[in-house]
Amino acid sequence: MSDDEQVESGDVHRVEVDGREIFLVGTAHVSQQSVDLVREVIEREKPDAVCIELDDGRYEALSQEKRFEEQDLREVLRRKQLATLMLNLILASYQRRLGLQLGVTPGSELMEAAKVANENDIPISLCDRDVRITLRRAWQSITWLQRFRLVAELGASLFESPEVSEEELARIRDQDVVTEVMNELGKMMPDLKRVLIDERDAYLAHEILETPGDRIVAVVGAGHVDGMKGRLTRNDRADLEEICRIPADSRVWKAVGWGIPLLIIGSIVTIAMTQGTEAAGENAMIWFLANAIPSGIGALLALGHPLTIAAAALSAPFTSLSPLIGAGYVAAFTQLWAKPPLVADFRSIADDLAIPSRWWRSRLMRIFLVFLLSTLGSVVGTYTGGFGVIRNLAAG
Repeated sequence: MSDDEQVESGDVHRVEVDGREIFLVGTAHVSQQSVDLVREVIEREKPDAVCIELDDGRYEALSQEKRFEEQDLREVLRRKQLATLMLNLILASYQRRLGLQLGVTPGSELMEAAKVANENDIPISLCDRDVRITLRRAWQSITWLQRFRLVAELGASLFESPEVSEEELARIRDQDVVTEVMNELGKMMPDLKRVLIDERDAYLAHEILETPGDRIVAVVGAGHVDGMKGRLTRNDRADLEEICRIPADSRVWKAVGWGIPLLIIGSIVTIAMTQGTEAAGENAMIWFLANAIPSGIGALLALGHPLTIAAAALSAPFTSLSPLIGAGYVAAFTQLWAKPPLVADFRSIADDLAIPSRWWRSRLMRIFLVFLLSTLGSVVGTYTGGFGVIRNLAAG
């Protein structure tokens, strides 16, 4: 096979732009074949620089084998990012199980690119957008119905056993199959596909074009190759400020978030003015119990600490009147304080996620369960209590 034929194989694509050569290596993140291919291409082409589909944070985590136990859960809770962390863990758990089946650590080919570059004194460039920006833009790009659907499908992946051979993985890496999958994602959730794929195509291509050198090897996921080739060929730079901006919350949802509390408080005040303070007190108690009981039950079902159950029950009637914090976060923080996770819980989290019977044994998983179930209880209580108060206002 000639060098040109090797370069233009299914996973390696050569792009010329303004006298520069860029070799795009499309990989699967859990494939030993991809690991071997990355080393082969870099050693053969001897580029001026190696671009890698990683951001600074992910590179540091992989290169230093940074463990999940280094996460500061108090900071995660303070920033109200527990839900994002849970989604990350679900994705990582599925990818890890798939990688273990194939004998490859997820992201091995990306670290192999850095390793080979360092061995040959070749500069590396981390070209991906900060994953936190990507996740926040992705989450805010879809509707609430789509969010529920996405969470449901991610949750279902916990119970799937990913049995994929290297031959099947090779077929998935094929450009036509990846393009088909991306097109299906675009039809189902076009805004999600835009953020996860199209925007990152633009970001990656921009950073590669900005990388110094006349001969560059870029190691990226196979799903990005098709979108990046055109941008690289056109020497198309992206507006990084635009695609790195975190969209503000919708004014509609802000109005709803504050509108529900104002409606409940206004209803109780109106009842006090029209039906008397005793009736207002009764409706305030309806609101309190309707929120406290289901949220407390949620924490109880999660086998939360007694203080956690009390915190969930007592906070729910008040947090439901504010969009700034939810009962789930109050309960989760209390559980973290009362029963801090063990080191073993952090180390086994990826496996625990896939086995429901372990969820209540792990202190770490119990924090997640407390957050989810007390939040669900608070949501039920908000609508149940709100309906009861407004019905009594209308009846009076």
